[in-house]
Amino acid sequence: MSAPRSVTRVIRILETLSASPGPVSLADLSRAIETPKSSMAALLRGLAESDLVVASEGAYRLGPGAFGLGSALLEARRRLNDSDLVRDGMRRLAERSGETALFAVRDEGAATMTYVDVVESRNAVRFAVSVGDRRPLYCTAGGRALLAAEPQAQLQRYLDALEPQQRTVHTETEKRRIAEVVAAARVTGVAQTVDQATDGVTGTASVIRDAAGTVIGALIVAAPSSRLRDRGAELARMVLEEAAAISRSLGYRMPGCA
Repeated sequence: MSAPRSVTRVIRILETLSASPGPVSLADLSRAIETPKSSMAALLRGLAESDLVVASEGAYRLGPGAFGLGSALLEARRRLNDSDLVRDGMRRLAERSGETALFAVRDEGAATMTYVDVVESRNAVRFAVSVGDRRPLYCTAGGRALLAAEPQAQLQRYLDALEPQQRTVHTETEKRRIAEVVAAARVTGVAQTVDQATDGVTGTASVIRDAAGTVIGALIVAAPSSRLRDRGAELARMVLEEAAAISRSLGYRMPGCA
């Protein structure tokens, strides 16, 4: 029982110090937490070794370690909240389109992206992909949307190093043409592919931005090409709307907007 009680006391110490406008004495902490001074002193020594508290004129206050921990917890909470908001938008997109919605992120230092979340279509015949699957950027809707959001110099470095592979009979491997479709996606805000990375699969994608305007990933709707031949414009509108809605929920505001 001593270990759980010690954990509870540590939490209460940090809560008491965070709520106090100034340093708190050992005696006051002992009374507030209803813990003997000897036990309290031992806990404070352990916290001081981790810089979670520091002694100040015979009393104690929060140390730099506590503020670092607090910042880490807030960042973790932000990431969790962001993930929930992205998934809410994915669910809306899947519901509106009737197709599979995906979220992909650019792999750092690589010419690929990774699917990190999926909301599957309810259709018996649907695009199937697993979380963690990787795809090239040049021949996927999500990859082209991510490339279109990059600065031109960074995009050019990617194209210079690119060695396109023929993944299907329809895969575009000419660099000049790849640059053209990425440039078009930069203008429209949406990228679309048909049978480029996988035979029989159509993709439509737009990027999601956070409050700082940083691209955090690509929102994608994907489905069998046979079902989407006449829905290109409709899906482009849906993806643009939902990507914009998610970005707004994350705090992003278009330049010039209040």
